[in-house]
Amino acid sequence: MSGQRLKLQFQRLYNHFGGDCTETNLQDISEVLFCTRRNVRMVINKMVEKGWVDWQPAVGRGKQSRLIFNNTDSELQLHHARKLVADGKLEPALVALDNNAEKLVQLIQEQLGISHHQGKQIVRLPYYRSFENITPLKPLRRSEQHLVRQIFSGLTQLKEEKGEQETVIGDIAHAWEAITPRHWRFYLRPAIRFHDGRLLDSNDIFATFSEVKQLALFAHIDKVSSPFINIIDFHLSQDDYRFPDLLANICAMIQPANHALISDYNTFPIGTGPYKVAVNDKQRFKLEAFEHYFGFRALSDVVEVWILNHFAACYLQPTLGDKLEQHVHISSRLSMDQGCTFLLLNRISGLAQDPQWLRYFQSRLYSLNVMREMDLTQVGDFKLFNAYGLLPGWIHTQQVPEPVVMPHKRVVTLAYQHEHPIYPYVASLIEKILMKDGIRLNIMELSYEDIVLGKHAEKIDIWLNGMSLGSNRSDAILAWLHNFNHIQRVMPSDEFKQLQQVISEWRSTSTTKFPGDIIGETLSQTGQIIPLFHNWLGVDDNVQLQGMESNLLGWFDFKSVWSKPQSS
Repeated sequence: MSGQRLKLQFQRLYNHFGGDCTETNLQDISEVLFCTRRNVRMVINKMVEKGWVDWQPAVGRGKQSRLIFNNTDSELQLHHARKLVADGKLEPALVALDNNAEKLVQLIQEQLGISHHQGKQIVRLPYYRSFENITPLKPLRRSEQHLVRQIFSGLTQLKEEKGEQETVIGDIAHAWEAITPRHWRFYLRPAIRFHDGRLLDSNDIFATFSEVKQLALFAHIDKVSSPFINIIDFHLSQDDYRFPDLLANICAMIQPANHALISDYNTFPIGTGPYKVAVNDKQRFKLEAFEHYFGFRALSDVVEVWILNHFAACYLQPTLGDKLEQHVHISSRLSMDQGCTFLLLNRISGLAQDPQWLRYFQSRLYSLNVMREMDLTQVGDFKLFNAYGLLPGWIHTQQVPEPVVMPHKRVVTLAYQHEHPIYPYVASLIEKILMKDGIRLNIMELSYEDIVLGKHAEKIDIWLNGMSLGSNRSDAILAWLHNFNHIQRVMPSDEFKQLQQVISEWRSTSTTKFPGDIIGETLSQTGQIIPLFHNWLGVDDNVQLQGMESNLLGWFDFKSVWSKPQSS
């Protein structure tokens, strides 16, 4: 008998007897449950096994047996719904609760946060979408970048201690040296294992960088070799005094040589980092501490991300925010996101290739003009402020003075990534601004990967997008600038080549300051990018959790979080 069928039989019994302990017999119960006496014995035994009832059979002919209810109908209903919530089945849970959204919110609330089970520390967090791709060499949104850092390791990494300068430290490599500015040698830690138990070897390094060097940022890698065991040599086509810093980028993290042959690798990747992926579906993303990690063992044993998607938002708003406040409220210790929401103009095949259209976009869609239309109650927990450049503190935008010549064409096409909490609203503001001039906005929703890889680029005039560098380092903008050529693809080649030349000159010396200001100024003042907003980031100030500091991707380092017992 199925569990659901057994629950229905219990409800019939409970309702028939009013939940009271009663004197009865198998024949009476068979009439209530519409089944044979033999089946009644089986049903009663199942209920006894589950602890729902006690059954005291009669001794002697003509005697009545005693039925004792250990659970109420509502308790059983709540227990069933709680299990459905734990399994991520929110819709069935709502049905089990007779569509009582308030009760569903309470069940979600009680299971989020920190808990302990069988000696393991479990951290459960809410999120609004699932994670379909978490591998280093794919276009990654901000949250996926954070997760990749928990799953994979690179040859080097950035030290992200709060309040300290972000410096490059060892990861898979414990030391390195420049034999020449074009020849770098890295010394690897021995006996590093992937999550599947296999030992990392030089072939994994070779295979990883045979793919990585196809990216523009790493195009100067000429050859990778291993002259001795646990030693990797990089030969470059141009001087690079900052090559170890470059290898701390997410896209340079080491993957298994055979990853292309592993089924479901994009959703269940295999790395060498502190956590391995245990579950990844539309309801749950679950990480488990990797016991053979070569670094400090993670302090949290399990991290579960619960996907509270559009269904949850539909049924649980507006009470969800209040009921889950103790688990998901924004920290009072906020930091500025190192990035911005911006408009990327297509100056190759879009309307902005025409100087008249370019000036029009600059004159209408600048930050203050868009924010003037904004109702801050529509942006949820996003704490936005206007941008004058790509990064907070940069002032590079120049508002085009009125009047501008009105373009003749009446339709503009804008694209943004789907499953984003505020982009649809921002697009509606842009639509409203353009409509004042009689211009219609055609909107396309695409995946982040399709946007970055340039799908439908020839049809799109403007991309509404965002960037978050995840670092305060001045050179962090490099990875974004070269990210799968998404800017180069729609920028005049002579302008982009000038930026490349400036970057090459910086790489070839050890003392030159990174030309970030030049890069930001060029992108903003040419109209290639129109910065819109910056954002404040923070995570829950949960007093149960120690080490829970927001990083520059809006998350926290899972492996460093632990709980302190509450004093009585």
